[in-house]
Amino acid sequence: MIGRRWTGAIVQRLLDGPLRFNELLCAIPGLSDRLLTERLRELVAAEIVRREVHHGSPVRVTYGLTQRGVELGPALNEIGRWAERWIAGPL
Repeated sequence: MIGRRWTGAIVQRLLDGPLRFNELLCAIPGLSDRLLTERLRELVAAEIVRREVHHGSPVRVTYGLTQRGVELGPALNEIGRWAERWIAGPL
């Protein structure tokens, strides 16, 4: 699940707190709205992300991490450090 394209970036952005769909879309350059929709559905189904509907006018929907998602944070941070050292750095 986390190895799928964009999934790690979505979870990483949500570690700072819940975001609305367009906020997530703007926070991850290169991610299409179609693919964000697909990944969010997968993450909600896997109980990594929760989708909350805030009733009112207008209706707002936010996406945030469940406890399962929050606990992915340290692992994603370690993968990021590894990538900076071995992928992004000089070869």
